[in-house]
Amino acid sequence: MTENTTPSPDAIKAWARLMRVSRQLLESAEDALKQGGLPSLDWYDVLHELAEAGEGGLRPFQLIERTLFAQYNISRLLARLEADRLVEKLPVADDGRGQTIRITAKGLEMRRRMWAVYGRSIAELVGAKLRADELNALSALLGRLRHPPAGD
Repeated sequence: MTENTTPSPDAIKAWARLMRVSRQLLESAEDALKQGGLPSLDWYDVLHELAEAGEGGLRPFQLIERTLFAQYNISRLLARLEADRLVEKLPVADDGRGQTIRITAKGLEMRRRMWAVYGRSIAELVGAKLRADELNALSALLGRLRHPPAGD
């Protein structure tokens, strides 16, 4: 941590712009999903992580780590996804109380439908407004703000 705990005007401006633009982009993507009669981005995030995990699925704590949802939020969301048969809960053999969450075929189809809209939103809201070199620079700068910093 640095000695100076007062942000510079440039840091304040960058922070405010980052927060505003982030909120606007997410709201626009959410609106597109809603107009398409699809669930929210929260659903997509969980379905995406489960699809990436494959047949083995993920434990709830792993979903929390990968999505940054609070435990109570992920529990409620998983209950809704399970009620819609988009995910299934499987017992963990060596942990009597543990569960593994796995995406179902219906969940994979929902993720595919959502991505068609979400991906188009990303292309329109970001990809169409910045050149490839600008996208790479923005990605690198945002990666430096992550904790831990992202090298990808």
